Amino acid sequence: MNERDDIFDEFVGADTDEESEFEPETGDEDDDDADVLDVRTVVLTKNKMLALISLKTTTRGGLIVRVDPRQPLPVAKAYEDVGDAAHWFNRSLATSRRNGWLVIYDGAPLAG
Repeated sequence: MNERDDIFDEFVGADTDEESEFEPETGDEDDDDADVLDVRTVVLTKNKMLALISLKTTTRGGLIVRVDPRQPLPVAKAYEDVGDAAHWFNRSLATSRRNGWLVIYDGAPLAG
């Protein structure tokens, strides 16, 4: 994996390291991990470019991840308050739409 993948995995909470099938589970998982309440992903388009804004809310707060094709790396911002995260997500989305970006998908992340 390269540095860009590591940074992106850190932002979105992806964990690509899988336990070996030959190692028994220890059951020592962190009990204080935040529970994911909701994930909303918006895909936007403008001038043949695609961008993504995503909001992940947990029992510990919220995380906004923005992938802009004009930037070399994704940007993430964590919020302790879910309401603040939702406010800034909606504000960022409104600003993008005012700047000519068109929403082509708004909902839960798609898999497959």
